[in-house]
This record gives sequence, structure tokens and C-alpha cells, in this order.
Amino acid sequence: MTIKIEVCSQDDLQALQEISIETFQETFQEQNTPENMQAYLEGAYTLGKLQKEMAHKNSAFFFIYYKNQLAGYMKVNTDDAQSEEVGEDALEIERIYIRSGFQRKGLGKCLMDEAIEIAKEKKKEKIWLGVWEHNEQALLFYRKNGFVQTGSHSFFMGDDEQTDYIMMKTLKIYS
Repeated sequence: MTIKIEVCSQDDLQALQEISIETFQETFQEQNTPENMQAYLEGAYTLGKLQKEMAHKNSAFFFIYYKNQLAGYMKVNTDDAQSEEVGEDALEIERIYIRSGFQRKGLGKCLMDEAIEIAKEKKKEKIWLGVWEHNEQALLFYRKNGFVQTGSHSFFMGDDEQTDYIMMKTLKIYS
């Protein structure tokens, strides 16, 4: 099989840190100062912080492989692990990042489909995420996949306050 998704374990922390930093920089370094980028990376992706996030019972990280190469990852949250209070009937996709060399191969869609399946297994009625208002590629992708903007919140990149759109998709749950 060309594409494989696996749950991350504590043994994957180093690889998770590396791909987190790499993909975040690829996505956002052009639009942010080096100082704000560095400040964010030093706070968000330490091994200790990632280990704590991974250990939370209502969070999970997943690696996606393309032709046996680590191509990206996703983090999902439910219940008290969600970064916003949107209700217990929701699952949050906190992160979906694909390495630039693997984009446009359907991997983001595969991860989103995995998140939707997890939400259905957990009997969640909606799935949501936050996306930077200036990330046009991501906004287009999420809208194409049935997400609609329902609000916004502040996100700090170093000392720069930015706006993330809250986007939601209602799931069709069949009993």
C-alpha cells in the first residue's frame, strides 16, 4: 500500500518534534519574522511539551507515510483536550501538516478522513479546527471538504497576535 497511517507513541517523540518544526516552518516562515517564528517554535515543540500532549488521554497523534516515507502528521483532541470549548459532541483537528515534498498527493484528505472516522467511533457530531486567516491553501481545502467558518480566535506567533478562523463540519452519524 502506498499510504499508511499509524498512531504515534512515546517512541516517536523525536520524529514528531522534527516533522512538527519542519512543517510549521515550511508553512509559515514566509509570512512571519524570524524572531516570532523562533519564539513560537521554542515554546510549542519542545520534547517535554509534545510528550505531555501525547500523554493526554483525550489527544492522539498520527503519522502518515507515503511509500514508506514519513510524509506528515495529525493531532486530534476530544473532550477536555480541545483548545476551545465547543462542546463534548465535537472532535478537534488541532494539527494537520504535510511535508512540502508530499503535498498534493491526497494525504491531507486521508488524515481528515481518519479524523472523521475517529469522531464517528467516539460518537461525536461535529469536527472542527482553527486555521490562520491568511492560509489560503488550507482555507480552500477545508471549505472544499465541507467545513464552514463559525467563529475566530487569537493566536500568538511570538509577540504577533494573529487570527485563526474556527471552521466546523457537522457529521452524518448513522446508528
